[in-house]
Amino acid sequence: MLKITLIDGSQIEVEKGKMVLEVLKGISPSLLKKSIVAKFNDKLVDLKYVLEEDGVLEAIMFDSKEGFEVLNHSTAHLLAQAINRLYPGSLFGVGPAIEEGFYYDFKLPVAISNDDLPKIEDEMRKIVKENIGINHYFLKKADAKKKFSHDKFKCELIDAIEDEDAGIYEQGDYVDVCRGPHVISTGVIKNFKLLNVAGAYWRGDSKNEMLTRIYGTSWASKEELDNYLQILEERKARDHRKLGKELGIFMFDDLVGRGLPMWLPNGYTVRRLLSDYIVDKELQAGYKHVMTPALGNVLLYKTSGHWDHYKDDMFPAMKLDDEAYVLRPMNCPHHMVMYKSGLHSYRDLPIRIAEIANDFRFEASGALTGIERTRCFYQNDCHIFLMESQIKDEFKNVVKMILEVYKDFGFKNYQFRLSLRDPNNLDKYFGNDELWEKSEAELREVLNELGLDYYEALGEAAFYGPKLDVQVRSAIGHDVTLSTIQLDYQLPARFELTYIDQNGGKSRPVVIHRAILGSLDRFVAFLIEETKGVLPVWLAPVQVKLIPVNLDFHKDFCDELQKLFIKNKIRFEVDYRDEKLGYKIREAQMKKIPYQLVIGDNEVNTHTVTYRRYGEQKQVNVSIEEFVNLILNHNKDLN
Repeated sequence: MLKITLIDGSQIEVEKGKMVLEVLKGISPSLLKKSIVAKFNDKLVDLKYVLEEDGVLEAIMFDSKEGFEVLNHSTAHLLAQAINRLYPGSLFGVGPAIEEGFYYDFKLPVAISNDDLPKIEDEMRKIVKENIGINHYFLKKADAKKKFSHDKFKCELIDAIEDEDAGIYEQGDYVDVCRGPHVISTGVIKNFKLLNVAGAYWRGDSKNEMLTRIYGTSWASKEELDNYLQILEERKARDHRKLGKELGIFMFDDLVGRGLPMWLPNGYTVRRLLSDYIVDKELQAGYKHVMTPALGNVLLYKTSGHWDHYKDDMFPAMKLDDEAYVLRPMNCPHHMVMYKSGLHSYRDLPIRIAEIANDFRFEASGALTGIERTRCFYQNDCHIFLMESQIKDEFKNVVKMILEVYKDFGFKNYQFRLSLRDPNNLDKYFGNDELWEKSEAELREVLNELGLDYYEALGEAAFYGPKLDVQVRSAIGHDVTLSTIQLDYQLPARFELTYIDQNGGKSRPVVIHRAILGSLDRFVAFLIEETKGVLPVWLAPVQVKLIPVNLDFHKDFCDELQKLFIKNKIRFEVDYRDEKLGYKIREAQMKKIPYQLVIGDNEVNTHTVTYRRYGEQKQVNVSIEEFVNLILNHNKDLN
């Protein structure tokens, strides 16, 4: 008999060779019904897993995080089985569970689109009704490759398995290479939806061939699925790519280049206001703003180390005469050279060199996402040159500024991530172990002193040093890095930076790299989605829409208001088109303009204005002076 310890600490005895599902049913039939898989000795296993040793057994429920992952992984296999039936000759890549569902990559004999998804779903439902049992077994890798000799993708995956055996999952006419675990039969999978078709390079490498990726999601109940689909509809309404076009914020054109945004008047206004906001805040904190070129000599990036560690993400070098130039991916090398151009005393430190800088990175086509991820963007960047003794105070000041900015914008859904070097992949970084350990320990100590709630992530450090990233969750479900603070002992050494210390000798400064708003482009994308395009009044590109009822009688008063608005730096538009009044008001609402002023006989005769706030039905009549002060008070919100 085996001794099985349950999660509550109690123990039971079971016969050796019993399946997990038999044990769970013996404990409680309702427990088995709620369980999707189990955990035995901290390892996820199928319900058909045979117990051969003593251990700790825990039932994993459908409504748990692990249960969700298993359900979606199993639904990916269900999708693959349907594809196998509908499109004979298909080859199969990978089909993992992801945060909100699953995907599977295929090489199909024919091209498909979103229009084909209902047909595929219908086939999946047929397989669900067949309630096909799902069985797990192992094959030697050589035998597994023979079994999948027709599928080069599966053979490549088998070669990558470190163990001698390959896990095989079989459900009727469909077989896959997989670690599992999975549900016990296809009949368990009832509430799923295929979402869209996309392209994806095999194993995420642009040098490999393009496969067809089908995304989907699967839930334990119809209610949960319906709720999630409703969330997706809300996300579509918030998508900055859709709203950016509707609100005249930005545009793209392949003739200009993929991933190269063009900012329209409304968008440029938002960017300018954001830039003014953060520059003013930085000036008050002792930052000095500069401007440096958007390209540099390749030798600059070889000196900094970017050429060796970041070249694949840079645009190709441009050779001119006997020199080679590259579009800059970041600004630290320029700022290092700027610091080095002068003599500095310890009394001068810290020196804070800041810039709203234009940078370029060659993002893969599949990674481009509106203005959230582009090939040309503007960074709210800064490099702080300081002594080691100043690290803690300066780091704390930067964190304080980040928190102030997030409070100004009402951001609440964010986490601090301490990004560290991956000790198992040291080729990705430069510098010695001692400096890395020192800088990582210093950051961890500062975060603990600040009492920040943070988590650690190996492999996310910059190649020259550890960093603190602020990860925000966008309204459409994206995890985005907005702000970052990096501690760097390496670049000052590579550029041979010095300052005159208290003893009159030369010492090496430390550098803090920091970006508060990060990429202005990404920040605007996040703001649009967070606010659903309803930007705060101080940031709205158009704050007031003037709508005369009758052009013949009310235009002069509108002209008078325009002059007053210009004088008070109130951003406005006036609608002199020969359209119906209701149409003009609805359009102003669709453009999410904060205030609409309808100018009619009453307003002209009483020299007042009647406004309606975006999203509200009530109309308010006030004096012109009151209205101007109302807008000016909005503009003072963040001054």
